[in-house]
Amino acid sequence: MPLEAGLLEILACPACHAPLKEEENELVCTGQDCGLAYPVRDGIPVLLVDEARRPE
Repeated sequence: MPLEAGLLEILACPACHAPLKEEENELVCTGQDCGLAYPVRDGIPVLLVDEARRPE
């Protein structure tokens, strides 16, 4: 289930404050040095650094 466009515009990475982009079931940080991927569970973004997946 895609997130509302208005919500995605105001969300930012909790670690570096860069914008996020939606990819499948997660939100990925667009920051060059960050790149954390935050899960989206039941349509709700889990924006906790401890829950984020590190870039590969």
